[in-house]
Amino acid sequence: MGHWWERNILEPGKLPLLLALAAFVLTFVVTRVITRLIRAGRGPFGNVEAGGLHIHHVVPGVVLTVVGGFGAVAGYRNSAGGAIAAVVFGVGAGLVLDEFALILHLDDVYWTAEGRKSVEAVVLTAALVGLLLAGFVPFGVNDLSEQELQDRGSVISTIAMNFLFALIALSKGKARIAVFGAIVPLVALVGAVRLARPGSLWARRFYRRRPRARAKSALRAYRHDRRWSGPRRAVQDWIGGKPDPRPTRLPGPH
Repeated sequence: MGHWWERNILEPGKLPLLLALAAFVLTFVVTRVITRLIRAGRGPFGNVEAGGLHIHHVVPGVVLTVVGGFGAVAGYRNSAGGAIAAVVFGVGAGLVLDEFALILHLDDVYWTAEGRKSVEAVVLTAALVGLLLAGFVPFGVNDLSEQELQDRGSVISTIAMNFLFALIALSKGKARIAVFGAIVPLVALVGAVRLARPGSLWARRFYRRRPRARAKSALRAYRHDRRWSGPRRAVQDWIGGKPDPRPTRLPGPH
């Protein structure tokens, strides 16, 4: 275990990535704790306002991300400067992705069901950066031997094949599998060979004249969502907080 840690995590050049990931996760956790306290009306914290305008924390997050990113590019040869820039970038990225849903919807959906997309974005980003930190290389290049790496044809064919698997999985409506499959190729292969989700690009193109495939796809998606949507919501609520209940609409004329 210690040898693996030294070989992968403490490998020269990976310290900035480790610091950025730690700052990213810690910033998200601290931000969610503070926003929950503000929501509950507890503690000394409150919303930041200027001239009646609510300043969301995505604003300082963008500033810190820009500063950290350019700082890392400018001082990449300076170990101390690169480490500081990595921390600044991680903090900024944590603040930005914590309000990813707000940027996506261009609306304050932080405490709504749509706001769960922010939690998904943070968890997905942390997982992918963790895989890169652990030594995984996109599209499975790390699985090649030294002799294969010297052969450009092997490298190009491996990248192209795994990219194709990830692209097929994405077209089948399996975005998470496609993203993780870019790092772990066998994951993309599973997504590529399984049935597409209803409404996906693949289903609209190839299941249009195959009613049995459409029905089977809809049934599998229904069973999957029924099994996993509840646990997934519970985990997201535990991480990011439970959304506000939707207001009940009274029946009326249409």
